[in-house]
Amino acid sequence: MSFIPGIPIRPAVLGLILTIFGTGSALADDTRAQKVPLLPKYQQECSSCHVAYPPGMLPSASWKRLMDNLPNHFGTDASLDAESVKQISAWLTAHGGTYKRVREAPLEDRITRSAWFIRKHDEVPASTWKRTSIKSAANCMACHTRADQGDFNEDAVQIPR
Repeated sequence: MSFIPGIPIRPAVLGLILTIFGTGSALADDTRAQKVPLLPKYQQECSSCHVAYPPGMLPSASWKRLMDNLPNHFGTDASLDAESVKQISAWLTAHGGTYKRVREAPLEDRITRSAWFIRKHDEVPASTWKRTSIKSAANCMACHTRADQGDFNEDAVQIPR
């Protein structure tokens, strides 16, 4: 195989090059995960209080624990009927952890405590999260203007005052 005329490159080397430069499997995994259409029932129920987070942001085991403890959902009773819990749980666990960067469950199963979230937001001062226009790191919509569409691209970030 030749990538540059006259210079042979083995497929494994080409794969490594594509991965390093962001066009390989890491990007493909995150793109695939972001394109999982939200389950209407999930979007309806969860977005009534917060953005309906893409399921790839947490591993399946985290989603299972969260769904098993809806009466105490981060200090709020988010109880649902049994059929909704069954349907949403099955969908979340089927699509959980599909972001390549999601390797293990974060502390307290909080997206904002995951290693990738902390790394991506390391330049945001703690005082920014406390602004009344933001309230917490879990309020993605405050800065990510298209978070409700599953788009967390940095180009669309607008940090409110």
